[in-house]
Amino acid sequence: MDNRLLGIAKKAGLLEIGDESVGQAARARKAKVILSAADASDRSIRQARSYAEQCGAMHLVLPSTKEELGAIIGRGSPGMLTILDIGIAAKYVSILAESDPDQYSEAAGRLAEKAERVRQRQKEALTHLKNKRTGKGRTIQ
Repeated sequence: MDNRLLGIAKKAGLLEIGDESVGQAARARKAKVILSAADASDRSIRQARSYAEQCGAMHLVLPSTKEELGAIIGRGSPGMLTILDIGIAAKYVSILAESDPDQYSEAAGRLAEKAERVRQRQKEALTHLKNKRTGKGRTIQ
C-alpha cells in the first residue's frame, strides 16, 4: 500500500496524529477523514469512530499497521490520524479504493463528491470577489 500521501500531508501541516490531536481537530470540525491502523486497539477504534460521529467526518480502518504508518510519517506508532484537507483525503481514499474496492469504493465516492462541492464553492467565492471588485458588467481599464 502506498502511504506517501500521508507523509506529504504531514509536511504540509494537514495531518493530525494521535488520540489527543485527532480529538482536538474533530472538536474544531477540521477533520475530514479519521483513519485507524489495522492493529489499533478496540478502544482506539471506538474512540476514532466517536470523534468521526462528533464532527461529521468519515472513519476508516486502514490495511496498514501502526509500525508501517509510523515509518511513513516519522512518528512512533500512531493508532489514529486525521487528514484536514478534503482534497488530500479524497485522493488518499481513492488510492485505498484502487487497492481494495470492496471496502473503500463507497467512501472514495462520497469524499470525491464532497471535494467537488468544496472546489465549486471556492470557484464561486472567487467569482463573487472579482465581481465585487470590478462590477459585474464592467471591464477593468
